[in-house]
Amino acid sequence: MPDFISIAQYQADLKNGVTTCVDTVNLFLKKIEDKKHLNAFIEVYAEEAIARAKELDASTGKKGQLHGVVIALKDVLCHKDHGLTAASKILDGFTSVFTATAVQRCIDEGAIIIGRVNCDEFAMGSTNENSRYGKVLNAADETRVPGGSSGGSAVAVQDGLCMVSLGSDTGGSVRQPADFCGIVGLKPTYGRISRYGLIAYASSFDQIGIFSKNIPDAALMLEVMAGADDFDSTVSLKEVPAYSSELSSDKKYKIAYFPEALSHRGLDPTIGAAIKNKLKEWEADGHLVEEVHFDLMEYIVPTYYVLTTAEATSNLSRYDGVKYGHRTKEPFANLDEFYKKNRSEGFGKEVKRRIMLGNFVLSSGYYDAYFTQAQKVRRILTEKLHLIFNDFDFIAMPTSPSVAFKLGEKMTDPVAMYIADIYTVMANLAGVPAISLPLFTHPTNSMPFGVQLLAAPFNELSLLRFSNKVL
Repeated sequence: MPDFISIAQYQADLKNGVTTCVDTVNLFLKKIEDKKHLNAFIEVYAEEAIARAKELDASTGKKGQLHGVVIALKDVLCHKDHGLTAASKILDGFTSVFTATAVQRCIDEGAIIIGRVNCDEFAMGSTNENSRYGKVLNAADETRVPGGSSGGSAVAVQDGLCMVSLGSDTGGSVRQPADFCGIVGLKPTYGRISRYGLIAYASSFDQIGIFSKNIPDAALMLEVMAGADDFDSTVSLKEVPAYSSELSSDKKYKIAYFPEALSHRGLDPTIGAAIKNKLKEWEADGHLVEEVHFDLMEYIVPTYYVLTTAEATSNLSRYDGVKYGHRTKEPFANLDEFYKKNRSEGFGKEVKRRIMLGNFVLSSGYYDAYFTQAQKVRRILTEKLHLIFNDFDFIAMPTSPSVAFKLGEKMTDPVAMYIADIYTVMANLAGVPAISLPLFTHPTNSMPFGVQLLAAPFNELSLLRFSNKVL
Protein backbone atom coordinates (compact mmCIF):
# COMPACT_ATOMS: atom_id res chain seq x y z
CA MET A 1 0.00 0.00 0.00
CA PRO A 2 1.27 3.51 -0.84
CA ASP A 3 1.66 5.95 2.06
CA PHE A 4 -1.69 7.30 3.16
CA ILE A 5 -2.36 10.78 1.78
CA SER A 6 -6.12 11.17 1.90
CA ILE A 7 -9.29 9.09 1.97
CA ALA A 8 -10.05 10.06 -1.64
CA GLN A 9 -6.60 8.91 -2.85
CA TYR A 10 -6.81 5.71 -0.82
CA GLN A 11 -10.23 4.82 -2.19
CA ALA A 12 -9.01 5.52 -5.73
CA ASP A 13 -6.12 3.10 -5.07
CA LEU A 14 -8.61 0.48 -3.86
CA LYS A 15 -10.72 0.94 -6.97
CA ASN A 16 -7.68 0.68 -9.27
CA GLY A 17 -6.31 -2.40 -7.55
CA VAL A 18 -3.21 -0.65 -6.22
CA THR A 19 -4.00 -1.94 -2.73
CA THR A 20 -6.66 -3.85 -0.79
CA CYS A 21 -8.37 -3.28 2.54
CA VAL A 22 -6.60 -6.35 3.95
CA ASP A 23 -3.16 -5.11 2.89
CA THR A 24 -3.97 -1.71 4.35
CA VAL A 25 -5.10 -3.09 7.70
CA ASN A 26 -2.05 -5.34 7.95
CA LEU A 27 0.21 -2.37 7.30
CA PHE A 28 -1.46 -0.31 10.02
CA LEU A 29 -1.28 -3.24 12.45
CA LYS A 30 2.47 -3.47 11.83
CA LYS A 31 2.88 0.27 12.38
CA ILE A 32 0.92 0.09 15.62
CA GLU A 33 3.14 -2.75 16.85
CA ASP A 34 6.31 -0.91 15.81
CA LYS A 35 5.19 2.23 17.67
CA LYS A 36 3.85 0.46 20.73
CA HIS A 37 6.11 2.51 23.00
CA LEU A 38 4.11 5.67 22.20
CA ASN A 39 1.27 4.08 24.20
CA ALA A 40 -1.39 5.49 21.90
CA PHE A 41 -3.47 2.30 21.73
CA ILE A 42 -5.15 0.64 24.70
CA GLU A 43 -6.54 -2.24 22.65
CA VAL A 44 -6.05 -3.25 19.02
CA TYR A 45 -8.82 -5.19 17.24
CA ALA A 46 -6.44 -7.05 14.93
CA GLU A 47 -8.48 -10.15 14.06
CA GLU A 48 -11.72 -8.24 13.82
CA ALA A 49 -10.19 -5.53 11.62
CA ILE A 50 -8.73 -8.11 9.23
CA ALA A 51 -12.07 -9.95 9.05
CA ARG A 52 -13.85 -6.68 8.32
CA ALA A 53 -11.27 -5.83 5.63
CA LYS A 54 -11.80 -9.19 3.94
CA GLU A 55 -15.54 -8.62 3.97
CA LEU A 56 -15.12 -5.19 2.36
CA ASP A 57 -12.69 -6.50 -0.27
CA ALA A 58 -15.20 -9.19 -1.22
CA SER A 59 -18.17 -6.81 -1.43
CA THR A 60 -19.51 -6.10 -4.91
CA GLY A 61 -22.34 -3.69 -4.14
CA LYS A 62 -22.32 0.05 -3.66
CA LYS A 63 -19.39 1.24 -1.58
CA GLY A 64 -19.98 3.36 1.50
CA GLN A 65 -18.49 6.83 1.85
CA LEU A 66 -15.91 5.48 4.31
CA HIS A 67 -15.26 2.21 2.49
CA GLY A 68 -12.08 0.71 3.92
CA VAL A 69 -11.19 3.77 6.01
CA VAL A 70 -9.23 2.77 9.12
CA ILE A 71 -10.42 4.60 12.24
CA ALA A 72 -9.34 4.64 15.90
CA LEU A 73 -11.75 5.46 18.73
CA LYS A 74 -11.02 7.37 21.92
CA ASP A 75 -11.75 5.22 24.96
CA VAL A 76 -14.89 7.21 25.78
CA LEU A 77 -16.91 6.09 22.73
CA CYS A 78 -19.16 3.06 23.01
CA HIS A 79 -18.55 0.18 20.61
CA LYS A 80 -20.80 -2.79 21.28
CA ASP A 81 -19.09 -5.88 22.72
CA HIS A 82 -15.79 -4.03 23.09
CA GLY A 83 -14.05 -2.81 26.21
CA LEU A 84 -14.74 0.73 27.39
CA THR A 85 -13.06 2.29 30.43
CA ALA A 86 -12.58 6.05 29.87
CA ALA A 87 -8.98 5.24 30.85
CA SER A 88 -10.16 4.75 34.44
CA LYS A 89 -9.78 1.94 36.94
CA ILE A 90 -13.39 2.53 38.03
CA LEU A 91 -14.56 0.90 34.75
CA ASP A 92 -12.22 -2.10 34.87
CA GLY A 93 -13.64 -4.99 32.88
CA PHE A 94 -16.59 -3.07 31.47
CA THR A 95 -17.84 -4.05 28.00
CA SER A 96 -20.11 -1.73 26.06
CA VAL A 97 -23.62 -3.04 25.41
CA PHE A 98 -24.34 -0.68 22.49
CA THR A 99 -22.57 1.41 19.86
CA ALA A 100 -22.42 5.20 19.80
CA THR A 101 -24.46 6.74 16.99
CA ALA A 102 -21.41 8.49 15.48
CA VAL A 103 -19.42 5.25 15.51
CA GLN A 104 -22.29 3.25 14.03
CA ARG A 105 -22.68 5.73 11.18
CA CYS A 106 -18.99 5.30 10.34
CA ILE A 107 -19.34 1.50 10.39
CA ASP A 108 -22.47 1.68 8.23
CA GLU A 109 -20.46 3.61 5.63
CA GLY A 110 -17.75 0.95 5.46
CA ALA A 111 -15.23 2.07 8.08
CA ILE A 112 -12.85 -0.35 9.79
CA ILE A 113 -12.42 0.23 13.53
CA ILE A 114 -8.85 -0.80 14.32
CA GLY A 115 -8.84 -0.19 18.07
CA ARG A 116 -9.46 2.09 21.02
CA VAL A 117 -6.91 4.68 22.01
CA ASN A 118 -5.58 6.19 25.21
CA CYS A 119 -6.84 9.39 26.82
CA ASP A 120 -6.89 11.30 30.08
CA GLU A 121 -9.19 9.63 32.61
CA PHE A 122 -12.81 10.57 31.85
CA ALA A 123 -11.41 13.12 29.36
CA MET A 124 -10.09 15.26 32.23
CA GLY A 125 -6.67 16.62 31.35
CA SER A 126 -4.54 18.52 28.86
CA THR A 127 -1.52 16.22 28.56
CA ASN A 128 -2.72 12.59 28.48
CA GLU A 129 -0.74 11.93 31.65
CA ASN A 130 -3.87 11.20 33.72
CA SER A 131 -4.63 7.81 32.17
CA ARG A 132 -4.63 4.62 34.20
CA TYR A 133 -2.80 3.07 31.20
CA GLY A 134 0.11 5.49 31.48
CA LYS A 135 1.17 8.53 29.50
CA VAL A 136 1.10 8.86 25.72
CA LEU A 137 4.22 10.19 23.99
CA ASN A 138 4.27 12.85 21.29
CA ALA A 139 5.71 11.28 18.13
CA ALA A 140 7.33 14.60 17.13
CA ASP A 141 9.36 14.64 20.36
CA GLU A 142 8.97 11.71 22.74
CA THR A 143 10.03 13.84 25.72
CA ARG A 144 6.86 15.91 25.29
CA VAL A 145 3.16 15.35 25.87
CA PRO A 146 0.74 14.93 22.94
CA GLY A 147 -1.89 17.12 24.59
CA GLY A 148 -5.14 15.97 26.04
CA SER A 149 -7.49 14.64 26.76
CA SER A 150 -7.58 12.96 23.32
CA GLY A 151 -3.81 12.39 23.18
CA GLY A 152 -4.00 8.82 21.90
CA SER A 153 -6.37 9.84 19.10
CA ALA A 154 -4.00 12.63 18.05
CA VAL A 155 -0.83 10.51 18.08
CA ALA A 156 -2.56 7.71 16.16
CA VAL A 157 -3.17 10.10 13.25
CA GLN A 158 0.08 12.05 13.71
CA ASP A 159 2.27 8.95 13.39
CA GLY A 160 0.21 7.17 10.71
CA LEU A 161 -1.27 4.44 12.92
CA CYS A 162 -4.72 5.01 11.40
CA MET A 163 -6.24 7.30 8.76
CA VAL A 164 -8.53 9.38 10.96
CA SER A 165 -9.58 9.14 14.58
CA LEU A 166 -12.41 10.25 16.82
CA GLY A 167 -12.00 12.11 20.08
CA SER A 168 -14.14 14.22 22.37
CA ASP A 169 -13.84 17.94 22.99
CA THR A 170 -15.17 19.42 26.24
CA GLY A 171 -12.80 22.37 26.50
CA GLY A 172 -10.27 21.82 23.72
CA SER A 173 -9.55 18.09 23.99
CA VAL A 174 -9.50 17.69 20.21
CA ARG A 175 -8.02 21.03 19.15
CA GLN A 176 -5.19 21.26 21.69
CA PRO A 177 -3.71 17.78 21.03
CA ALA A 178 -4.13 18.40 17.29
CA ASP A 179 -2.12 21.60 17.78
CA PHE A 180 0.59 19.81 19.78
CA CYS A 181 0.84 17.01 17.21
CA GLY A 182 0.67 19.06 14.02
CA ILE A 183 -2.58 17.74 12.58
CA VAL A 184 -6.15 18.98 11.96
CA GLY A 185 -8.55 18.96 14.91
CA LEU A 186 -12.23 19.82 14.37
CA LYS A 187 -14.81 20.47 17.10
CA PRO A 188 -18.25 20.83 15.51
CA THR A 189 -21.13 22.93 16.86
CA TYR A 190 -22.71 21.55 20.02
CA GLY A 191 -25.50 19.29 18.75
CA ARG A 192 -24.10 18.83 15.24
CA ILE A 193 -23.04 15.25 16.07
CA SER A 194 -25.06 13.03 18.40
CA ARG A 195 -23.51 12.47 21.84
CA TYR A 196 -25.34 9.16 22.26
CA GLY A 197 -22.70 6.64 23.28
CA LEU A 198 -20.15 9.24 24.40
CA ILE A 199 -19.23 8.89 28.08
CA ALA A 200 -20.22 12.18 29.65
CA TYR A 201 -17.78 14.52 31.34
CA ALA A 202 -19.76 17.79 31.19
CA SER A 203 -22.93 17.22 29.19
CA SER A 204 -23.56 20.79 28.04
CA PHE A 205 -19.97 21.09 26.76
CA ASP A 206 -19.05 17.65 25.35
CA GLN A 207 -18.86 17.15 21.60
CA ILE A 208 -17.39 14.37 19.47
CA GLY A 209 -14.54 15.70 17.33
CA ILE A 210 -12.35 14.62 14.44
CA PHE A 211 -8.59 14.24 13.91
CA SER A 212 -7.26 14.10 10.36
CA LYS A 213 -4.27 14.94 8.19
CA ASN A 214 -6.28 17.21 5.90
CA ILE A 215 -9.54 19.14 5.59
CA PRO A 216 -11.35 16.95 2.99
CA ASP A 217 -11.05 13.93 5.32
CA ALA A 218 -12.40 15.92 8.28
CA ALA A 219 -15.26 17.20 6.10
CA LEU A 220 -16.18 13.69 4.99
CA MET A 221 -16.14 12.37 8.55
CA LEU A 222 -18.38 15.21 9.72
CA GLU A 223 -20.76 14.61 6.82
CA VAL A 224 -21.11 10.95 7.75
CA MET A 225 -21.58 11.44 11.50
CA ALA A 226 -23.66 14.62 11.72
CA GLY A 227 -27.43 14.83 11.84
CA ALA A 228 -30.54 14.06 13.84
CA ASP A 229 -30.66 11.13 16.21
CA ASP A 230 -33.66 9.83 18.16
CA PHE A 231 -31.34 8.77 20.99
CA ASP A 232 -30.05 12.28 21.71
CA SER A 233 -32.50 15.05 22.58
CA THR A 234 -29.76 17.71 22.34
CA VAL A 235 -28.78 16.94 18.75
CA SER A 236 -29.73 19.44 16.06
CA LEU A 237 -32.41 18.68 13.48
CA LYS A 238 -30.77 21.00 10.94
CA GLU A 239 -30.03 19.55 7.54
CA VAL A 240 -26.46 18.30 7.09
CA PRO A 241 -24.63 19.88 4.14
CA ALA A 242 -22.58 17.75 1.77
CA TYR A 243 -19.41 19.11 3.37
CA SER A 244 -16.98 16.94 1.41
CA SER A 245 -18.24 17.94 -2.03
CA GLU A 246 -18.73 21.65 -1.31
CA LEU A 247 -15.26 22.68 -0.15
CA SER A 248 -14.39 24.83 -3.16
CA SER A 249 -15.11 28.54 -2.77
CA ASP A 250 -13.58 31.81 -3.90
CA LYS A 251 -15.37 33.82 -1.24
CA LYS A 252 -13.44 36.46 0.68
CA TYR A 253 -14.13 36.17 4.39
CA LYS A 254 -14.32 38.57 7.31
CA ILE A 255 -11.98 37.57 10.13
CA ALA A 256 -11.87 39.08 13.61
CA TYR A 257 -9.08 38.74 16.15
CA PHE A 258 -8.85 39.73 19.81
CA PRO A 259 -5.79 41.84 20.72
CA GLU A 260 -6.34 40.64 24.31
CA ALA A 261 -5.70 37.08 23.09
CA LEU A 262 -2.66 37.83 20.95
CA SER A 263 -1.00 39.99 23.59
CA HIS A 264 -1.85 37.80 26.58
CA ARG A 265 0.99 37.53 29.10
CA GLY A 266 0.88 33.73 28.97
CA LEU A 267 1.27 33.46 25.19
CA ASP A 268 4.61 32.41 23.69
CA PRO A 269 5.70 35.54 21.74
CA THR A 270 6.74 33.41 18.76
CA ILE A 271 3.23 31.95 18.49
CA GLY A 272 1.66 35.40 18.76
CA ALA A 273 3.97 36.82 16.09
CA ALA A 274 3.33 33.91 13.70
CA ILE A 275 -0.43 34.33 13.95
CA LYS A 276 -0.20 38.12 13.47
CA ASN A 277 1.87 37.55 10.32
CA LYS A 278 -0.64 35.00 9.07
CA LEU A 279 -3.47 37.51 9.59
CA LYS A 280 -1.51 40.01 7.46
CA GLU A 281 -1.15 37.37 4.73
CA TRP A 282 -4.88 36.70 4.76
CA GLU A 283 -5.56 40.43 4.53
CA ALA A 284 -3.17 40.68 1.57
CA ASP A 285 -5.11 37.84 -0.07
CA GLY A 286 -8.25 39.97 0.01
CA HIS A 287 -9.91 38.85 3.23
CA LEU A 288 -11.11 41.49 5.68
CA VAL A 289 -9.15 41.23 8.94
CA GLU A 290 -10.11 43.48 11.85
CA GLU A 291 -9.28 43.88 15.52
CA VAL A 292 -12.19 43.40 17.93
CA HIS A 293 -11.78 44.04 21.63
CA PHE A 294 -12.98 41.31 23.96
CA ASP A 295 -13.04 42.03 27.68
CA LEU A 296 -13.89 38.58 29.04
CA MET A 297 -10.59 36.74 28.51
CA GLU A 298 -9.77 36.59 32.23
CA TYR A 299 -13.19 35.13 33.08
CA ILE A 300 -13.21 32.30 30.55
CA VAL A 301 -11.12 29.65 32.33
CA PRO A 302 -12.69 30.13 35.81
CA THR A 303 -16.17 30.01 34.28
CA TYR A 304 -15.35 26.86 32.37
CA TYR A 305 -13.94 25.00 35.37
CA VAL A 306 -16.78 26.00 37.69
CA LEU A 307 -19.40 24.72 35.26
CA THR A 308 -17.65 21.62 33.96
CA THR A 309 -16.66 20.34 37.40
CA ALA A 310 -20.23 20.86 38.58
CA GLU A 311 -21.55 18.80 35.68
CA ALA A 312 -18.83 16.19 36.14
CA THR A 313 -19.78 15.73 39.78
CA SER A 314 -23.28 14.81 38.69
CA ASN A 315 -22.25 12.66 35.72
CA LEU A 316 -19.66 10.64 37.63
CA SER A 317 -21.94 9.90 40.57
CA ARG A 318 -23.20 6.83 38.69
CA TYR A 319 -19.85 5.05 39.02
CA ASP A 320 -20.11 3.24 42.34
CA GLY A 321 -18.82 -0.29 41.70
CA VAL A 322 -22.19 -1.93 42.33
CA LYS A 323 -23.35 -3.10 38.90
CA TYR A 324 -20.08 -2.92 36.95
CA GLY A 325 -16.48 -1.78 37.11
CA HIS A 326 -14.01 -1.73 39.97
CA ARG A 327 -15.13 -3.17 43.30
CA THR A 328 -12.99 -2.95 46.42
CA LYS A 329 -11.44 -6.08 47.88
CA GLU A 330 -11.03 -4.35 51.24
CA PRO A 331 -13.50 -5.09 54.06
CA PHE A 332 -16.27 -2.54 54.61
CA ALA A 333 -18.77 -2.00 57.41
CA ASN A 334 -21.73 -0.59 55.46
CA LEU A 335 -22.92 0.50 52.03
CA ASP A 336 -21.64 4.05 52.45
CA GLU A 337 -18.14 2.80 53.21
CA PHE A 338 -18.40 0.38 50.26
CA TYR A 339 -19.13 3.28 47.90
CA LYS A 340 -16.30 5.36 49.35
CA LYS A 341 -13.74 2.58 48.94
CA ASN A 342 -14.84 1.79 45.37
CA ARG A 343 -14.64 5.41 44.27
CA SER A 344 -11.47 6.24 46.20
CA GLU A 345 -9.66 3.28 44.65
CA GLY A 346 -11.25 3.59 41.22
CA PHE A 347 -10.83 7.28 40.39
CA GLY A 348 -7.47 8.91 39.71
CA LYS A 349 -6.13 12.07 41.31
CA GLU A 350 -7.30 14.56 38.66
CA VAL A 351 -10.81 13.12 38.52
CA LYS A 352 -11.08 13.29 42.31
CA ARG A 353 -9.89 16.89 42.21
CA ARG A 354 -12.60 17.88 39.75
CA ILE A 355 -15.32 15.97 41.62
CA MET A 356 -14.38 17.84 44.80
CA LEU A 357 -14.32 21.18 42.97
CA GLY A 358 -17.74 20.41 41.51
CA ASN A 359 -19.19 19.50 44.89
CA PHE A 360 -17.77 22.71 46.34
CA VAL A 361 -19.30 25.05 43.73
CA LEU A 362 -22.66 23.28 44.06
CA SER A 363 -22.66 23.24 47.85
CA SER A 364 -25.02 25.24 50.04
CA GLY A 365 -23.73 28.77 50.53
CA TYR A 366 -21.48 28.70 47.45
CA TYR A 367 -23.93 27.77 44.68
CA ASP A 368 -24.98 31.37 43.97
CA ALA A 369 -21.47 32.74 44.42
CA TYR A 370 -19.89 30.36 41.93
CA PHE A 371 -22.25 28.26 39.80
CA THR A 372 -24.93 30.91 39.26
CA GLN A 373 -22.35 33.59 38.48
CA ALA A 374 -20.54 31.29 36.05
CA GLN A 375 -23.80 30.62 34.21
CA LYS A 376 -24.29 34.39 33.86
CA VAL A 377 -20.80 34.82 32.44
CA ARG A 378 -21.45 31.95 30.01
CA ARG A 379 -24.59 33.66 28.77
CA ILE A 380 -22.83 37.03 28.36
CA LEU A 381 -19.91 35.37 26.54
CA THR A 382 -22.26 33.55 24.16
CA GLU A 383 -24.18 36.74 23.40
CA LYS A 384 -20.94 38.66 22.73
CA LEU A 385 -19.67 35.99 20.34
CA HIS A 386 -22.98 35.89 18.47
CA LEU A 387 -22.83 39.67 18.05
CA ILE A 388 -19.32 39.35 16.60
CA PHE A 389 -20.51 36.63 14.21
CA ASN A 390 -23.18 39.03 12.95
CA ASP A 391 -20.31 41.00 11.38
CA PHE A 392 -17.57 38.41 10.89
CA ASP A 393 -17.26 34.89 9.53
CA PHE A 394 -14.47 33.75 11.86
CA ILE A 395 -12.53 34.62 14.97
CA ALA A 396 -8.83 33.76 14.75
CA MET A 397 -6.72 33.06 17.83
CA PRO A 398 -4.02 30.68 19.07
CA THR A 399 -5.02 27.13 19.91
CA SER A 400 -2.62 26.92 22.83
CA PRO A 401 -0.37 29.50 24.53
CA SER A 402 2.66 27.25 23.99
CA VAL A 403 3.89 24.25 22.05
CA ALA A 404 3.66 20.78 23.64
CA PHE A 405 4.90 20.73 27.23
CA LYS A 406 7.67 18.50 28.47
CA LEU A 407 6.41 15.34 30.17
CA GLY A 408 5.62 16.08 33.80
CA GLU A 409 6.19 19.81 33.40
CA LYS A 410 2.76 20.93 34.63
CA MET A 411 1.63 17.91 36.64
CA THR A 412 2.50 19.52 39.99
CA ASP A 413 0.65 22.76 39.20
CA PRO A 414 -2.99 22.12 38.22
CA VAL A 415 -3.75 25.86 38.05
CA ALA A 416 -1.04 26.36 35.40
CA MET A 417 -2.48 23.38 33.54
CA TYR A 418 -5.99 24.83 33.62
CA ILE A 419 -4.84 28.28 32.47
CA ALA A 420 -3.31 26.64 29.38
CA ASP A 421 -6.91 26.04 28.19
CA ILE A 422 -7.57 29.77 27.86
CA TYR A 423 -7.94 29.78 24.06
CA THR A 424 -9.95 26.61 23.55
CA VAL A 425 -12.68 26.62 26.21
CA MET A 426 -14.43 29.64 24.68
CA ALA A 427 -15.85 27.57 21.82
CA ASN A 428 -17.29 25.02 24.25
CA LEU A 429 -18.80 27.64 26.54
CA ALA A 430 -20.64 29.13 23.55
CA GLY A 431 -21.24 25.83 21.72
CA VAL A 432 -19.72 27.13 18.46
CA PRO A 433 -17.61 25.17 15.96
CA ALA A 434 -13.84 25.54 15.99
CA ILE A 435 -10.87 24.06 14.19
CA SER A 436 -7.12 23.92 14.80
CA LEU A 437 -4.96 24.16 11.69
CA PRO A 438 -1.28 23.03 11.71
CA LEU A 439 0.37 25.96 9.96
CA PHE A 440 3.64 26.58 11.81
CA THR A 441 6.81 25.10 13.28
CA HIS A 442 8.46 26.72 16.28
CA PRO A 443 12.02 27.87 15.39
CA THR A 444 13.39 27.13 18.86
CA ASN A 445 12.33 23.50 19.29
CA SER A 446 10.92 22.46 15.87
CA MET A 447 7.57 21.60 17.46
CA PRO A 448 4.37 22.18 15.48
CA PHE A 449 1.72 24.73 16.39
CA GLY A 450 -1.21 26.23 14.60
CA VAL A 451 -4.01 28.72 14.52
CA GLN A 452 -7.55 28.23 15.77
CA LEU A 453 -10.64 29.49 13.95
CA LEU A 454 -14.10 29.83 15.51
CA ALA A 455 -17.29 30.27 13.50
CA ALA A 456 -20.98 30.89 14.13
CA PRO A 457 -23.10 27.90 15.18
CA PHE A 458 -23.58 25.40 12.33
CA ASN A 459 -21.27 27.35 10.03
CA GLU A 460 -18.89 24.41 9.65
CA LEU A 461 -19.08 24.59 5.87
CA SER A 462 -17.50 28.06 5.71
CA LEU A 463 -14.98 27.03 8.35
CA LEU A 464 -13.96 23.99 6.31
CA ARG A 465 -13.89 25.92 3.03
CA PHE A 466 -11.55 28.57 4.37
CA SER A 467 -9.42 26.02 6.20
CA ASN A 468 -9.05 23.96 3.03
CA LYS A 469 -7.84 27.05 1.17
CA VAL A 470 -5.22 28.13 3.71
CA LEU A 471 -3.87 24.75 4.86
